[in-house]
Amino acid sequence: MSLFIDVHALHTLPPSNINRDDTGAPKTATFGGVPRQRVSSQAWKRAIRRDFGEHLPADQLGVRTKRVVGQVVDVVKQIAPDWERDRAVTAVEAAFSAAGIKVEKKTVKKGEDQVQRDPEAGYLLFLSARQIQRLAEAVVTNEGAKLSKREAAALLDSEHSVDIAMFGRMVAEAPDYNVDAAVQVAHAIGVHASEPEFDYFTAVDDAAEAAEESGAGMIGTIQMMSSTLYRYATVDLQALIENLGDIRAATEATVAFVRSFVESMPTGKQNTFANRTLPEVVLVSVREDRPVSYVNAFETPVVTDGERGRRYDAAARLAREATEIDAAYDTRPVASWVVAVGDLAQSLSEVGEKVTLSRLLDGLRATLPVNDERERA
Repeated sequence: MSLFIDVHALHTLPPSNINRDDTGAPKTATFGGVPRQRVSSQAWKRAIRRDFGEHLPADQLGVRTKRVVGQVVDVVKQIAPDWERDRAVTAVEAAFSAAGIKVEKKTVKKGEDQVQRDPEAGYLLFLSARQIQRLAEAVVTNEGAKLSKREAAALLDSEHSVDIAMFGRMVAEAPDYNVDAAVQVAHAIGVHASEPEFDYFTAVDDAAEAAEESGAGMIGTIQMMSSTLYRYATVDLQALIENLGDIRAATEATVAFVRSFVESMPTGKQNTFANRTLPEVVLVSVREDRPVSYVNAFETPVVTDGERGRRYDAAARLAREATEIDAAYDTRPVASWVVAVGDLAQSLSEVGEKVTLSRLLDGLRATLPVNDERERA
């Protein structure tokens, strides 16, 4: 029987533009018949992956890049410094070819010259640090001789990193290397109606000002939004165990994910807006039945009278949705914890134990299983 770890958050952003569309405007979506601010799951997953680097060892993480040949070649050169780079490139290119992954020579323009770069894949390829290391070691051990397809496949389809195990990997031309994601992240969406606003700005020419000349050096506009967002993600622990091959690693990865989900922030326009807030409410539940999002608590947009603010009404709605769903479906989480700022926790007292973030992570670690049937056998 699997466990599902649901993570819910209410997260208020000041005027900001952390996730833009193709016109430079903050992303939006219509929900409940009204426009809302939206932050794509892709944007927040990227932020979470970057935050992993603060809490997990580098050898447990991966890199997603077209420049996979260069990544492996760099490790080959560390292992065998006497190898010429051209030799390493040729051997690594042959290893990817054996695995069924096409790479092509890349030429870039630098000034007036055409510069040859290491071959690249035609798409972003997600590889773990261990996969890169093991492929490089195999290339050196084989003295550059081409690996067999089975050897190459074994190196690239085992020892997945935490981020690959969580967010999955798709290789269209070689689907045997696909990894099903163990984590699902919803698009963050505003709990109330909102539309982008325009900031008209000017920049002053310092030298012109010193010469007592009037006028701006430049003018422009930038779009922004301010919203209280509902954020949701869920971890399928059994799927994560299968992807990582180790239950203890899956438990620690889940704890790291919850921490990074809470603390991360997409970086769009941060220098302009300094929108570095943390969620005011975090609710984490461990469930045995199935994942459950509470987004429908906000299908009717939150409207506030201004006395207490939207986030108080949003917290009350979140708690009501959680209790009503469990009452209607005769379900109850194995455990739930609430991290909340100030008296916001009062609204959520019936849906989880009020804790600090560090106590939440400790409680989650203690609640998740430490072994499985394979280990007991």
